[in-house]
Amino acid sequence: MKGAPGTFFHEVVYTITMSVGDLLNQVQKEIITSYAVRDSDPQETIKIREQQAELFLRCLRNAVTKNDARELSPFIQDWYENHSPEKGESLIGEISTLFDSVYKCSQAGLERENSERLLAALFPLISQSYEYINQQEFDQLLQQMKDKQAALEKLDKSKSDFISIAAHELKTPLTLLEGYTSMLRDIIEQKQIFDQHVFLLMDGMDSGSRRLREIINDMIDVSLIDNEMLSLKFQPTWIYKLLDKVELEFADVVNSRKMTLTINRFKGDDQLNYYDGERIFQAFSNVVSNAIKYTPDGGKVVIDGRKLDDYYELLVIDNGIGVDPINQTKIFSKLEPIGDISLHSSGKTKFKGGGPGLGLPIAKGIIEAHGGRIWVESEGYDEDTCPGSTFHLMLPLLTHPPEQAAEILFNPQFIHKSSSNST
Repeated sequence: MKGAPGTFFHEVVYTITMSVGDLLNQVQKEIITSYAVRDSDPQETIKIREQQAELFLRCLRNAVTKNDARELSPFIQDWYENHSPEKGESLIGEISTLFDSVYKCSQAGLERENSERLLAALFPLISQSYEYINQQEFDQLLQQMKDKQAALEKLDKSKSDFISIAAHELKTPLTLLEGYTSMLRDIIEQKQIFDQHVFLLMDGMDSGSRRLREIINDMIDVSLIDNEMLSLKFQPTWIYKLLDKVELEFADVVNSRKMTLTINRFKGDDQLNYYDGERIFQAFSNVVSNAIKYTPDGGKVVIDGRKLDDYYELLVIDNGIGVDPINQTKIFSKLEPIGDISLHSSGKTKFKGGGPGLGLPIAKGIIEAHGGRIWVESEGYDEDTCPGSTFHLMLPLLTHPPEQAAEILFNPQFIHKSSSNST
């Protein structure tokens, strides 16, 4: 939008704008007063606004002379250094007020012809300045988002590093405890000490060690998932067998809490697929454990499913306390506490039992490593009405092992050929 230097057009524009600068000088005091003074503003604020108005007018003269809104950049930079756009403040509103002050003061302090000349010169700059400021604010917002994203990534990496280091540091003392406990048990048996209290204490030590081992293994799994190092061993797998194993796994817990765990067979659950069966069982088990944990005693958990064209959709449905919408993604993130941790009861499967919060993140990592998805639906969180939750687990149909070695191993033609050669 600049005129070409040396042209007749540029000379005319330059002559007009120089006189426009003189017109701005004539109304400068009125503009500063009009902009700076506002009802109930303290004197310090008025002084700051006077300084802003003076800077704006200096920049505006340059912008009018060169017909380029970028000459307003010193004013824009000064404004951003003294304000907080992230709190919702925008320079658009402020600069609109300044232009409005110029307009009103030119009408009051200049003859009509000169006022119109001034406004004609300023009008194209208004739209230019809005566009320029919008771009500046967008760039600033984009940079803030990048900075926040980098900070979140750094925090997430710090979590991953802590989990990995803590898991490996805990393994050594735990191994020592398990070893000494085993040796102590052997000594007790050799000396034929049959005191019931001693055996109860030993069983308690074994139980605590197993629970600590499970937590450490979960921490290692999270570290592997975060670093994309989770190794999958694809084997022939049937969904219904995994679900039968889940039912057996939680039979005692369900009975002790007077709950019901119902598993519905569905068409296609007996089809042969190739998954890492142990890992998929771990994922199923973690989701079902979560459903049991957040369902009151006497509640029910239902596992249902269906076979789609390319996926299995498995549903874990409970009538528990539900999940607030704002937490429905957080529950799949590691070390994200939900609710008041101090109110958690002790125990892995008791109602709202405490834990490190790694079960669902591990389930998510395992499902996604197989090419699937997992998410939760819930009307909300309420311990009185218990709206319940529905977890969706999508698993792709893998009718052939994805690894070439596994395909050779499980290929019926290869097996038949090997049998023929052996005979």
